[in-house]
Amino acid sequence: MKRFALLILALIFAIFIGQKFNLTPANLKTVPEKPTNTRYEVVSEESIITKVVAESLASVVTIGINATITRADTIRINPFNKTNLIEKIPGTSQKVEKNIASGFIIDKSGLIITNKHVVADTTLDYQVITSDDQKYKVEKIYRDPLNDLAILKISPSPSHPLKPLKLGNSRDLKLGQLVIAIGTPLGEFTNTVTTGIVSGLGRGITAGSPYQSFVEKLDNVIQTDAAINPGNSGGPLLDSKGQVIGINTAVSELGQNIAFAIPVDLIKTLITNFNNNGGVFSHPFVGVRYRMVDSQTAVLDNTAAGAYVVEVIKDSPAYKSGIQEGDTIIEFDNQKIKGENDQELTRLIANKKIGQTITVKIVRNKQTKALQITLESTNK
Repeated sequence: MKRFALLILALIFAIFIGQKFNLTPANLKTVPEKPTNTRYEVVSEESIITKVVAESLASVVTIGINATITRADTIRINPFNKTNLIEKIPGTSQKVEKNIASGFIIDKSGLIITNKHVVADTTLDYQVITSDDQKYKVEKIYRDPLNDLAILKISPSPSHPLKPLKLGNSRDLKLGQLVIAIGTPLGEFTNTVTTGIVSGLGRGITAGSPYQSFVEKLDNVIQTDAAINPGNSGGPLLDSKGQVIGINTAVSELGQNIAFAIPVDLIKTLITNFNNNGGVFSHPFVGVRYRMVDSQTAVLDNTAAGAYVVEVIKDSPAYKSGIQEGDTIIEFDNQKIKGENDQELTRLIANKKIGQTITVKIVRNKQTKALQITLESTNK
């Protein structure tokens, strides 16, 4: 009986508690969360590419040539003409227009940048074709004497204002990051877009043109697997923000998906140099002609490895410092010259500033001397 009484009391207590706090199933509901205004946007690689292309395409141009092909006079023997057995047929001239490469706008006043090897032939007339098929005569070409870069000048039409591309930086590039190339491959397919990644950094290559017999050694270039073909030279290599990180320059003929671009930091230095010097290129100048002697050759010839001076230009910085023909430059501003690369000394000079005084170590008659040389401008 006591157990039954305790059970009854427990049941009564439970009913009392339930009524007091209203703990019914209908009232045991989850409290709804407060609505928020947060929006999440999914960005795909495809949307990045299409956005970059839409914003950049109008700034990429095609470089073309206007050439006149003249066929020489020919001689024909006419056996039926006794009075004039040998006939002279005058030659003919034919006007030829051909697209050869790419470029991009860097200033709305009409400055276009491309590769120097694209416009290496000084006998040709060049033109610029924009993405909307507007043609402009190239009025002036500024070729950089040290790098495979050139600036073209055109006069834009007020009805078709030019849109410059934004220049990014190449210091912070990472292997594997997305890149986009725009240009005119094979000189035929204008406004072609290809994509890839940064495949390598700090490469050294030899660049040239299929249309010219021009080659140049380039250091510290960007490698990419974006599809780049002859005709893409001079076009931009863009990042996912639509900023230029390089200028497409060369493609490997020995493998697939191996292409190269000059870093944009070099281009920015070039443009600053160009603007600060009134529209001309100016570089530090020493004033020597030389040939490199590597360590193996030096041992065989019982001489020093370095840059063997073949000629000293009169009144140049080298001439004023006392450098003579027959000297071998073995150090340039504490940088040893090994003689293993034809561009070794050229690059060391290019990294200095006009007006800077540096120490040059030479070997003359098997004796080492230190000379002070003050760098001057190439355009002095």
